[in-house]
Order: sequence, then C-alpha cells, then structure tokens
Amino acid sequence: MQSSVAATTLTPSTEATADEIRHDWSRQEVEALFALPFNDLLFAAHTMHRKHFDPNQVQVSTLLSIKTGACPEDCAYCPQSTRYDTGLEAEALMEIEQVLEQARAAVASGATRFCMGAAWRSPKQRDMPKVVAMVKGVRELGLESCMTLGMLSQEQAQELSEAGLDYYNHNLDTSPEFYGDVITTRTYQDRLETLDHVRDAGMKVCSGGIVGMGEKQTDRAGLLQQLANLPHHPESVPINMLVRVQGTPLEEEADLDPFEFIRTIAVARIMMPESHVRLSAGREEMNEQMHALAYFAGANSIFYGEKLLTTPNPQANSDMALFDRLGIEPERRHVEKAPATPSPHFYDAAAQ
Repeated sequence: MQSSVAATTLTPSTEATADEIRHDWSRQEVEALFALPFNDLLFAAHTMHRKHFDPNQVQVSTLLSIKTGACPEDCAYCPQSTRYDTGLEAEALMEIEQVLEQARAAVASGATRFCMGAAWRSPKQRDMPKVVAMVKGVRELGLESCMTLGMLSQEQAQELSEAGLDYYNHNLDTSPEFYGDVITTRTYQDRLETLDHVRDAGMKVCSGGIVGMGEKQTDRAGLLQQLANLPHHPESVPINMLVRVQGTPLEEEADLDPFEFIRTIAVARIMMPESHVRLSAGREEMNEQMHALAYFAGANSIFYGEKLLTTPNPQANSDMALFDRLGIEPERRHVEKAPATPSPHFYDAAAQ
C-alpha cells in the first residue's frame, strides 16, 4: 500500500508540473520526496532524467590537484587541512606546463572537462596570473575548464571569467543547520556569496555537497533545497560520499546506507532537472551495481581517473568497462579552442 506521503507527492496535479524548473522548494516537499518508496522515487527520477538528457550518456571529467595541502580551513572531512595530521605532504602550486601535460593526458583518455583544484582559503593575487594561464592553456586544448580555489572576490571571479573559465566549483557541503558541525572557519553565507560572484561574472556554477558526514536525512534535504532554490540551478551538482581519512575528525564516521546515497541522487535529479548530477568522491567504495543504480537514478557525470585531489578513485579502465556493459557512452562536447570572454549576462541570455 502506498504511503500517504507517496500518494500526495505523486498526484496527477504534481506530475503535470514536475517538469518545471523550480526555485521555491519547501523543506516539507523535499523531505516528502526522500520519504517516497524507493521504486516510486527512482521511477520519478528516471522519468525526469529522460526528459532532459540522453539516459545512456555520462559526462566525463578529470580532476587535478594543482596545489596540495597546507589549507588553513578546518573542514572536518578534509585531509588537506593544516589542523589535522593525515600524513599528507604539502605541495606548492604546480607549474603551468605540468598542468597542461596532465590536461593533454585527460584529452587522450576521453575526458571532456578538466578540473583544477587548489587547497586555498582563497587565491592570493600573486597566484592569479599563473592560474589564468592554466585556464587559457586548458581551453586551447579543446577541453571545458573548471577550477576550485576557495572563496573568490568579485574581481577574481571576473578575471577568471575573462580568461575563459567555463565552470567554478564551490560546494555548499551540507545543510545550513548541520554546517557548523563540519566547518567553523568560513560561514555558509561566505559560500553563497562566492557562488553569486561566479554567476555574476558569467561563469557556470558547479556546486553540491558531501553526504555521510553524520548528518540526518533532513540535512540532505536541506542541502538540495539550498541548491535548487538558488536563482539559477548549478549546471553541475557533485554529490560526494564521505571518504574517511585517518587523522580527520570524521575518520570513524559510520558508513552511509547505499540506498540513502541513491535517494540523494534521485531527489537531486527531480529538483534540478537540467543540471548534470555528478558522482564524485567515494566512488571507490561503490560497487558496479551501485554505480548502475546511480546512473538510473539520474547521475550523468563522473570524475574519471585514479585519484580525486588526494583520495582514491576507480581506475579509468574500470569505468569504461562498466560503461560498455551498461550501454553507456561518454558524453561528447565540442569546445572552441580559442578562449572566449563570456558576457556578464551569459547565463541569463542562454536561458531565454
């Protein structure tokens, strides 16, 4: 027998408007989605996915740590924080040619987007010329470019936009209510302001969070509510599963129920129908069946390669072998090699 929540959520009137891009989700509505019977939720999510994407294509990105460790923040999940003894050796910002060598390897492996991450609270102005050169070099190779460098000022966001940066990643991590249990060195509002700067500069937004940090299901609902109620949905929504690293405060955190992870993917797909929902950290702990279920639930982007910044990731050939068995193909996108300067109103114009 269907629960009362399921019956309410799957009424004909709700189905008639399910295809709308909404920015006014209530917490009660989001929690009702999480509470659906598992099969009903997956059916709704997969139906939504097929309306907006080819269900047998997955976008493939490669992630490179261009500056590792020595971060002053206290994010409880992160091995790169100076506050925790995780055995990680700090490394200075890479040279431009080293980064481009890795980008060329990404092209050869079939990636369409190259993401560069630096363990900074925010970039120093002295580092910006080198960072800008990396963006331009990656774009010249025909790859989409993405960076995550911490908090950005308006001026820094504009500088990256003018260099041709396609995406900027800045995760909200969790709900506003649970956030203080994980991070104290920057506020939730700090994160939202960086997303505003990125959007105002004309770049696409990559923003998601981490599940399995000890949060409740209501916190996972709160994270997705925050993302879906932004003025524009993030074009990419990475859903990370906690990778427990010895020496961090979350090293003993209990495993998240795999079905709860899949529920999070499915609800994200329903709430943000046109966004790429990405499987990010934690894929090393996911078996093939869990990957397949995640793709069915609406995940259509992965980080590809042997390592995500500092934590393991499935071998690239394993991903391609599973794609072949599932009939999935990597998404192909052509990127102009000459870096273009997006208009400050790029997103608004494209959405009209």
